[in-house]
Amino acid sequence: MTEAKLTRVFDASREQVWRAFTEPDQFAQWFGTPPHTTPLSTVSMDVRPGGAWRATMVHETDGSELPFRGTYREVVEPERLVFTYEDVEDPSNANVDVATVTFTDVGGKTEVEYRQAGHMPDEQYPQVEEGVSGFFERLADHLERRQAR
Repeated sequence: MTEAKLTRVFDASREQVWRAFTEPDQFAQWFGTPPHTTPLSTVSMDVRPGGAWRATMVHETDGSELPFRGTYREVVEPERLVFTYEDVEDPSNANVDVATVTFTDVGGKTEVEYRQAGHMPDEQYPQVEEGVSGFFERLADHLERRQAR
């Protein structure tokens, strides 16, 4: 099975990066890639094992929506998040991808390793990596703006 895998170091503490992943007001600031944004009103997060999350990316020009939802499987603050991406079109949740995000302190900065695997055809995982890479660009900008305050 193929997977998407990205690793990036952010110039922020592990706790700051963890909060960006787990607090709706911060998550809405970076989840999505242009021309999409994620309105805070579409984000809900019950960050505990078995808790649900959802967010909807909205196209800035045509208003089309890309809904996301899933369930947290593992929450080890501030070290590890494991959650699903569920198919919003399939109420049985048979088509699930699992994302594992590991947060490692590297001298006051944070290395984030993101892995995602599941039901998608192998050729789609490079697209996932490209999308997550775009998310990480926005996350880096978001963390930089927060530290500048």
